[in-house]
Amino acid sequence: MYIYIRGDVNMNLKPEKYKKRIIDQQIEKYLNIFGAVCVEGPKWCGKTWSSLTHSKSVIYIGDPEGNFQNRTLAEIDPKGVLNGDSPRLIDEWQEVPYLWDAVRAEVDFRGEKGQFILTGSSTPKRKGVLHSGIGRIHTLRMKTMSLYESLDSSGEVSLLSLFDNEIKTNLTKQFSLKELIELVVRGGWPMSLEQDKDFYGEIPKSYVNTLLNTDIHEIDNISRNKDKFEALLKSLARNESTLAGNRVLINDINKYEKESIDDKTLVEYLNVLERLFIVENQNAFDPNYRSSKRVARTPKRHFIDPSLAVAALGMSKEMLLNDLEYFGFLFEALVIRDLKIYAESIGGKVYHYKHHDTNHELDAVVELNDGRWIAIEVKLGASQIDDAAENLLKINNYFVNNENTSKPSALVVICGLSKAYYKRKDGVIVVPITALKP
Repeated sequence: MYIYIRGDVNMNLKPEKYKKRIIDQQIEKYLNIFGAVCVEGPKWCGKTWSSLTHSKSVIYIGDPEGNFQNRTLAEIDPKGVLNGDSPRLIDEWQEVPYLWDAVRAEVDFRGEKGQFILTGSSTPKRKGVLHSGIGRIHTLRMKTMSLYESLDSSGEVSLLSLFDNEIKTNLTKQFSLKELIELVVRGGWPMSLEQDKDFYGEIPKSYVNTLLNTDIHEIDNISRNKDKFEALLKSLARNESTLAGNRVLINDINKYEKESIDDKTLVEYLNVLERLFIVENQNAFDPNYRSSKRVARTPKRHFIDPSLAVAALGMSKEMLLNDLEYFGFLFEALVIRDLKIYAESIGGKVYHYKHHDTNHELDAVVELNDGRWIAIEVKLGASQIDDAAENLLKINNYFVNNENTSKPSALVVICGLSKAYYKRKDGVIVVPITALKP
């Protein structure tokens, strides 16, 4: 039986002003491999628009029309809302978790690829009530827009090409410090791209407000302490791009905020932020493939977009201009965001590295699924490149002389205030983040 539901259309669904996203290729790829693809990520990052470009029909589960009639129908008859031309988009499926199992079962019944696309802005506790979806539903994690996607990076240098340890020397557009600050404050939110610069930061501020007043309660219908949650957001923002563990966050909150927080509450609230895709870990790397330390060491926590850290602390462009030490951490977060987007599109992952015995430390390591990896230092200013190169060479020497470790394919400094990409005489590659692409 076919049920007509508002928002159900069978036509070219690509939004008129859609800007191509890197994840588009991955969606297309996995629709040809699996029966369904799930695109998850934070609200407002562009999941629905990207999914629409690959869909032939859609049902919006969260549509408030008719007192949320779509959601009600999905709760009554999950299988019934799956009827429509394929690929069929099930937008915000997590509002009715049983849809996961309905899609999984329907994929099995049809036995065909590319039947459904699901989007979700949170992970429900009851995801996959009966079945994980393995082999039927492939999950992709979407982030906010990288600089290459927002057209703020020229894309003259490919991340993948760096693994060959070769690069041409060329001049590129140089961004000013003010412009880099504006990019961080604006963030990679699609809705922010068309805004006047005077209104940069309004979308992230609204996001934080919605998070505190609505999302942290609605995710599982549990009332949470808004003030304590806000204190945690501020602490995470103050410790952006650092190795701050749970104890550091608790002490930081107790020192700087009116609220206090205990271990149990902290773990619960961090879990909520992860389920809402607000924070994401940058795990530790160990070049010894047999080492368990790769997952045992402390991860770096990052907001999904550095603009959220700015919004959480209520900082302005002018305030960041007067606190370049803190902006350096935000710039690193911006680079890590883009590296993750680029790396994941080519089958790679982004880590950080810290050796407790030697104190060797790297801001980022990008590893491909073939085992090759590159060592990366992130520096805001061109004057810091020499120090970054010296650190990379020192660490590389350790790897070369240690037979128990794999060796980096390239040593790279990713910077902000530079007008060229090039390879130094010592072999270190220098690339502005505003020239990088996958």
